Formats: sequence, structure tokens, C-alpha cells
Amino acid sequence: MIRPYLLAETNWKAVQQTDYELAILPWGATEAHNYHMPYATDNYQVKYIAEKAAEKAWAADAKVIVLPHIPFGVQSGQLDIKLCMNLNPSTQLAILKDVVDTLVRHHIKRLVILNGHGGNHFKTMIRELSVLYPTVFCCSVDWFKIGDHAQFFEAAGDHANEMETSVMLHIHPDLLLPLSEAGDGAAKQYSIKGFREGWATAQRPWTVVSRDTGVGNPKKASAEKGAAYLEYVVSELSHFFVELSKKEALFE
Repeated sequence: MIRPYLLAETNWKAVQQTDYELAILPWGATEAHNYHMPYATDNYQVKYIAEKAAEKAWAADAKVIVLPHIPFGVQSGQLDIKLCMNLNPSTQLAILKDVVDTLVRHHIKRLVILNGHGGNHFKTMIRELSVLYPTVFCCSVDWFKIGDHAQFFEAAGDHANEMETSVMLHIHPDLLLPLSEAGDGAAKQYSIKGFREGWATAQRPWTVVSRDTGVGNPKKASAEKGAAYLEYVVSELSHFFVELSKKEALFE
């Protein structure tokens, strides 16, 4: 069945008759995820979440359109990890300029960059896009920052951890190795106080930080935990899509 809110599936007959209010651009990455998860983990996750949230928003009469996802992200701290596919931020900005230029030509005035990779940071790019294309409101959402993870998961971490593993056990269990083959996700922390507390920032050299490329222990992951968290994320995100589609005034 064709899903009319997915550009990859819909057709010119439908597209030419629809006045879209909001475009959604899922952006992932292709990188190692501990020993047990696929390189395209971020892409599977962000694509699934975009599609499910757009489905609910479309059912609420929001004219949203999900663009095909971008499968590569910023991996500049992982260049020594085999086949982690790097896009520099300047390349990402060039892609976004071309995407937004197309939206301008077809009178779509709002764009959500749905980010699925912690190494992608779009804030400065959005600032530049707002100067170049003032008629399009651009924003980004990190889906993995939605909600309080402690309500769903036991172990912390930010890469190939319990959360990501649980989500993938729900979405694509066929692509995961048994958890017995996963590394423990132990990671070194900065020795300098400012970096540890988060008010100073730098790029992490990944193979110095983590032995198995994970950050966070995935051993207590489960499909049930993943399903519960995804239900929450999709609900929150769909409401966001509806509001951003329907509200003319973004400030009160």
C-alpha cells in the first residue's frame, strides 16, 4: 500500500495535487555500533521513527512529506574505524542548501531535519540557511533526546548502548548478533574537569575512548523496552509535526 506521506513511495499524480505544509528530512549515519549491531543502525532507527510519526501526523490532517533519508553523517573522530563513512559538516550544509532550494521552489515553508546520529550538529547550518532562505523555517530534532531514558532503560551511554540496542531489537532483530557477542561498551572519560562536566567540548577520538566502539552497556536491552520507548518518541514527535504544520504563529 502506498503511503502518501513518504516521497519515496508516492507519485506525481498525488504530489502535484497536495499542498505540503512540512517537509521532514531524516539524517542518519553509517558507522560501527559495537560488535552486535549493523553499521546502518542510525539509518534504520531514524527512518522508522520518521515514517511512524509522519503516519500519525498525516492521520491528524497534517500535510507532511518525509524525504528520502541521508545515510551518511559526520564521522571525523572515527576515520580510523574501517568503513565509517564520513560527511564533513561543510558537505552537509551544501546538501541542505540544495534541499531547501527545492522546497522554496515548491512553496514548502517548513523543514524538520530529523537527526539520528550524535555526531551531526545542525544548529549553525540552520542559522546560515535562515539568512539564505528566509521564507523557509528550518529546525532540527534529535529523536534520541526525546524523553527521560531513565524511565525506560537501566544503563546509560550514548552509542550502541541499552537504548539503541533495545530500539533495534524491536525494529530489526534479524540484523543483530546475540547480546552475548556484544562488548560491554566501557568508555574512557576526559581527565579534564571542564570536558567531564560538559561546559567545554571537543571531538572524541573514538578508538581511544572505546575498545568495542560502544559507549554504554547494552546487555540489559530488550525488544519490549525498545517498543515502549519508540511508542513514546513517535507520539511526541507526531504531535510536534502537527503543531509545526498547523500553527501559523510560532511565537506567543
